[in-house]
Amino acid sequence: MKTNKRFIRSVIKTADTSKTEMPWQRGVRRAAFIAKRAGKEQPVARSA
Repeated sequence: MKTNKRFIRSVIKTADTSKTEMPWQRGVRRAAFIAKRAGKEQPVARSA
């Protein structure tokens, strides 16, 4: 069981130090993208 405790400890330490950005945390960057996309006209769908 020593290895398991050491492994769990290392996983927790790594999780505390990582700075992964989740999709719902994008905030300003996402709002800017949505505003940019909303400002453009939608392309006209053409049929063949």
